Amino acid sequence: MHVVAPDPVRAVLNQPPPLEDYNPYPQDAALREAVAREGAGWADGEVDAFGARCGSAEVLTWGRLANEHPPVLRTHDRYGARLDTVEFHPAYHDLMRLGIGAGLAGRPWTDPRPGAHVARGAALMLRHQADEGTTCPITMTFAALPTLRLQPEIAREWEPRLLSTDYDERFRPAPDKRGATVGMAMTERQGGTDVRANVTRAEPEGRGGPGEPYRITGHKWFCSAPMSDAFLVLAQAPGGLSCFWLPRFTPDGDVNAVRLQRLKDKLGNRSNASSEVELHGAWARLVGEEGRGVATIIEMVRHTRLDCALGSAATLRRALAEAAHHAAHRHVFGRPLAEQPLMQNVLADLALESEAATAFALRLARGFDAGEAEAPFTRLATAVAKYWVTKRAAAGVAEAVECLGGNGYVEESGMPRLYRDVPVNAIWEGSGNVQCLDVLRTAQKAPEAVEAALAEIALARGGNRHLDTHAGRLARDLAAAAADPGGAEGQARRLVEALALGLQGSLLVRHAPPAVADAFCAARLGGGGLAFGTLPPEADARAVVERAWPPLA
Repeated sequence: MHVVAPDPVRAVLNQPPPLEDYNPYPQDAALREAVAREGAGWADGEVDAFGARCGSAEVLTWGRLANEHPPVLRTHDRYGARLDTVEFHPAYHDLMRLGIGAGLAGRPWTDPRPGAHVARGAALMLRHQADEGTTCPITMTFAALPTLRLQPEIAREWEPRLLSTDYDERFRPAPDKRGATVGMAMTERQGGTDVRANVTRAEPEGRGGPGEPYRITGHKWFCSAPMSDAFLVLAQAPGGLSCFWLPRFTPDGDVNAVRLQRLKDKLGNRSNASSEVELHGAWARLVGEEGRGVATIIEMVRHTRLDCALGSAATLRRALAEAAHHAAHRHVFGRPLAEQPLMQNVLADLALESEAATAFALRLARGFDAGEAEAPFTRLATAVAKYWVTKRAAAGVAEAVECLGGNGYVEESGMPRLYRDVPVNAIWEGSGNVQCLDVLRTAQKAPEAVEAALAEIALARGGNRHLDTHAGRLARDLAAAAADPGGAEGQARRLVEALALGLQGSLLVRHAPPAVADAFCAARLGGGGLAFGTLPPEADARAVVERAWPPLA
């Protein structure tokens, strides 16, 4: 029998099929188990069905198209009249409709049963893997409610719109729409994170005070999602820095005096528009007391930080899935790449990072479900998770790109988009130093928060010698930091890293298979290598990889 050799020009050999039309939820043991463990087992079937939708070729194509065709600013019409609008590709609206329709902007507020934040967090992670950029307006709409409720008369008017599962992209007054979204505008050119340096002014139209109308004049260096129906804005009122609710339309139906100057040309997050704006006497209402702007908006910030951890864990998981999928189908030196010992070590190390990030993010979501009962824990752990998970996700995605070699560096693979997108969560809502200083201040002013974190870590006492040693050292370091605040600031990152690793290690020792927990503690707490793929010889890399990507089993 004559065997015809493949055409050397046209044959496509040794290439994996696209990772699409698959359900990322049942293949993610860490996510499934966290949903059940953290109190959202009642949502398992719903999250599973949503996962199948998010992993479909259609939805993944929406993500690609929304990033290949980024938003376009329209400042004026052809006659010279101001427009101040942003045009999006239809795929952007499809992605928004998917997320809003699934309740990602409002479910914990409309159905606040135990596990609601966990269920939402899991669904958010699945949709986020299709596109990172559209998570931003969904997150801000979700996170605005706790702050808006501080001004009940505004909340009564707007809450039904924000909690609607009907996404309505039309540019018209909110009362005429089926649903509404929220953006935010806090930072200015001269201050950035230091919002107390803001110079934008707010003058009362009448007597002033909570819920009353003001006119805002100034600029904002970053206005996220400028086509939102309303924004939470910080400005200097007569009584100091204050928080305002600024709709795109005034009560009489006119377009508010918000002038879009330009869209940011960003590293990633390209499907989402971020703008610079000028406010020319824009109409707004005060939320909370004058001079209490940061304290008023902090609840929104806290909830967006939760989504930073969830989103980064999701991007890391998608990158791991792409790397493992590639390694399962690619043959090198006569056998699958996934069976090569060194690649197996790399994949296992990435799998450990992904599982630890997922476990931490969903445990944090349970803390949000618990409310005041776990307020000390979430106060500290939110900043810790926001700092560490976002940092490690960026490193993990970079390693996953390398797993695909040159194929991963090519735009069509989707990996460059993950690589561009992943840094934003480390910057948004306070970069790394801000988070670490927040942790340090909390440790010094709220010792009960430190006690709650150490108690959480202690739940795994006796389960792993590396973790036990780490926990003892961490307790001593936290006590020293509380006693010497000035000397601790320069070492704040080291302290927050130790807290994050202790919390992750405790979760894995208590809940993950021994192969995962032991490898994590040995590599992260036992003095292992610094690069991914440096797990010690005793680590069961195959078992870790097969848990993370069942098709390899």
